[in-house]
Amino acid sequence: MLVIGSYNRDTVLRVARFPKPGETLAATGMDRFHGGKGSNQAVAAARAGAEVTFAAAVGADAAGVAARDLWAAEGIAPAPIPPRDGTPTGEALILLDAAGENEIVIVAGANGTLTPMEALAGLPGAAIVLAQLETPVEATLAAFEAARRAGARTLLNAAPAQTLPPALLAATDILIVNETEAERLAGRGGTPEALAAVLLPLVAEGVVLTAGATGAHWAGRDGSRLHAAPPPVSVRDSTGAGDAFTGAFAAALAEGMGIPAALRRGVVAGALACRVLGAVPSLPRRAEILAAGG
Repeated sequence: MLVIGSYNRDTVLRVARFPKPGETLAATGMDRFHGGKGSNQAVAAARAGAEVTFAAAVGADAAGVAARDLWAAEGIAPAPIPPRDGTPTGEALILLDAAGENEIVIVAGANGTLTPMEALAGLPGAAIVLAQLETPVEATLAAFEAARRAGARTLLNAAPAQTLPPALLAATDILIVNETEAERLAGRGGTPEALAAVLLPLVAEGVVLTAGATGAHWAGRDGSRLHAAPPPVSVRDSTGAGDAFTGAFAAALAEGMGIPAALRRGVVAGALACRVLGAVPSLPRRAEILAAGG
């Protein structure tokens, strides 16, 4: 499978609570991790058992070298995209409160330079193409349209939340969103079922709506409706949960599993990711997912 997306170097500041506007708080600790939704999902998919090619742009800096070392260690094949001279690797600042919730600010850096041709570089042979919204929409659209022509299945995790061009949604087979992202795309609030009903006509196959501790919902164009509940876990950090879900769900589809089994595998992986601090350290491996019922 091909993942198109971002790599960020994450700085996590632990705080007792999130600051109010204009307020300064003292952090209780700081950590640095690998991050970026694309890279996280590529790692999650690889750990779940998929063969992954990753199309991403990083800087010709220490963070870019660290990114490539990570992908090599995880068995991920990077697409042939040269490091960017003079443009830094992406960065993310994450505030993590005592309840395990987070707030995130991103500086795109090299992620914002990914071109349509580069996004296409890893497409040959891919049956699943997965992308998010931390890289240029034009690059993802070009890759999705080419993937459709090649008979590949396209998955869009529409995160971070933003308005999307209809052409990208039209080139998407499966849309994956959380409640905030679903409300932004639907232009309204509502239950997961109501939001899925609004979004479903925009894509070709179906909508996955993740809902945190209550699991995930599926609505298919064929009329199918499913809900998968996660196993109980002790939550320490929810930062990587959505990426764990998406990577494991996509890996299950790449393996040939149907939607019900893929949805279950995704919610189990997402729950397991909440147990550990940091996105990449929290992403579970295939054996753990299977042992937990995924």
